[in-house]
Amino acid sequence: MSANTERLRRARKVRMKIRELGTNRLCVHRTPRHMYAQVTTADGSKVLASASTLDKELRQGATGNVDAAKKVGQLIAERAKAAGVEQVAFDRSGYRYHGRIQALADAAREAGLQF
Repeated sequence: MSANTERLRRARKVRMKIRELGTNRLCVHRTPRHMYAQVTTADGSKVLASASTLDKELRQGATGNVDAAKKVGQLIAERAKAAGVEQVAFDRSGYRYHGRIQALADAAREAGLQF
């Protein structure tokens, strides 16, 4: 199996568990150049808040490093709180909790999002 297939298999297991819990989900995706984050409903039918390095505020400078991931984490937490979401489950999409994924999660926690 390819690495991406393995990652998606891990992500599917986590998503099914989050769906059982019935909490909103903070889902992240990373590419070598950008970071994306969105808060969705428990069943994944509606996006409540989103942020990425493609946003105008974050587009200046490097977009594929830990600093950019921290900015995305802060922005998604602000937008989620504005949408009335305080508690989420962190869906790392099968990626290891390391580097940019960890930086985004830590920044979101510091900005007031609970998971």
